[in-house]
Amino acid sequence: MKHTTRDEDGVDHRFAGALRHGYSLNGFFDEAFESGPQGVVPRPHYARLLDQVAAMDVLDLKQAKELANRSFLHRGVTFTVRSDAEPDTERILPFDPIPRIVPAEEWAVIEAGLRQRLRALNRFVHDIYHGQEILHDHVVPRRQVVLGRHFRREVVGIDVAHDQYIHVAGCDLIRDENGRWLVLEDNLRTPSGVSYVLANRQIMMRTFPDWFADLSVRPVDSYAGRLLDNLVGLSPRRAVPGTANGPAVVVLTPGIYNSAYFEHAFLAQQMGIDLVEGRDLFVLENRVYMRTTFGRRQVDVIYRRVDDEFLDSLAFRSDSLLGVAGLLGAVRTGNVTLANAIGTGIADDKVLYHYVPEIIRYYLGEEPILPNVPTYLPSDPEQLEYVLANLGSLVVKAANESGGYGMLMGPHAEEREIESFRQAIIANPRGYIAQPLVPLSRHPTFIADATGVSGELEGRHVDLRPYALSGPDGITVLAGGLTRVALTKGSLVVNSSQGGGSKDTWVLQ
Repeated sequence: MKHTTRDEDGVDHRFAGALRHGYSLNGFFDEAFESGPQGVVPRPHYARLLDQVAAMDVLDLKQAKELANRSFLHRGVTFTVRSDAEPDTERILPFDPIPRIVPAEEWAVIEAGLRQRLRALNRFVHDIYHGQEILHDHVVPRRQVVLGRHFRREVVGIDVAHDQYIHVAGCDLIRDENGRWLVLEDNLRTPSGVSYVLANRQIMMRTFPDWFADLSVRPVDSYAGRLLDNLVGLSPRRAVPGTANGPAVVVLTPGIYNSAYFEHAFLAQQMGIDLVEGRDLFVLENRVYMRTTFGRRQVDVIYRRVDDEFLDSLAFRSDSLLGVAGLLGAVRTGNVTLANAIGTGIADDKVLYHYVPEIIRYYLGEEPILPNVPTYLPSDPEQLEYVLANLGSLVVKAANESGGYGMLMGPHAEEREIESFRQAIIANPRGYIAQPLVPLSRHPTFIADATGVSGELEGRHVDLRPYALSGPDGITVLAGGLTRVALTKGSLVVNSSQGGGSKDTWVLQ
């Protein structure tokens, strides 16, 4: 950064704007600042960015934030929140203009760790629905698998294209008090949020083009093209030379009332393929067809954003109107490919997350590059005793919930809430896991003051959801990801459904 220039009162003129009152670490690992001999100083890879920020008037940052949020609202970049008080409330994901930066050498470790994890998990899912060798060898207890909500007996023995179950993944990463990267959970069924990664980058490039010129940031705009290439490569049919009859790929959405509908529409538009609902498709002689104004058209690949139990009313939930009756028959005969494959959710189960390090060792013969958060299983009698005795200091999560729902933050919970979880765990030990409270890393975030006229940078807790695509050429990890930020001061819950926001994530070349 520039040399420090202070006035007679000791105020650093570089930080006359959003950092005019300095910056406090408060004992947490901070992504952008660290303690130095003379106080809090920027980390080396943030120095040039913070020079840019310091040169801005605080009103410029405020206007940039408001511009981004208005742009998202007008473009429909929204999601729907489930709430008893406000059912089906549609909101934007609040945007923070201070980007998160990941140096190239750090990203190389993350990338290698995610590739390793997904290779092992894909082999695990394939094994669970075929030979079940990992169960026979007692590496993972059989009961933990068969009792999983997302274990699908209906697809046992069904082969999938290229033995690939996981095509799109979004694993959640955090950093602990020492800055060490940990995997918090795996999202392998219908992971959402990548549209915000792309939208955040678009708004940042329009709002702060000079920042990109000053730093060499890896692009993210190849995601949709790579996803489409991978989906086309899954087709059971190939293009007929000299004709327009190529593989037909569609995005299957539950409809406009789904919380991630914007993303479904956005990705379909970016890939130039049809966005369909279940009523737009039908099955005839174990083939899937789409209704069009020109008649029926066979569908070869479905990028489905509908959960397993709603995909086929003949095989799963008979009351579902979201899927396609007979779809499982088309999958079984190999006439259509689903991404992600039916049954992939078993690897999403938070109970089975506990076993992922052993899964990696079993299938790959390697030590995990990215470690798990220590996890206790109440389904084990000894661990149950420990969990019940320490609920006030643990984080408890429902095994099959997401979005911050079904979670107890023991150190911040009232006794009534702790007791409620105690009874729920006793009634259904397999339905929960417990973990120590990890003090998430923090990142400088622009926070408006009480008047809304000004503001400054304050530390807020963050996590990171990188996105990976698996295809014929291997696993590609998008250079960046969705940085979610807990906008409420002191909160460790970053989920958008719980009031979190997002940042652009920059991976340096």
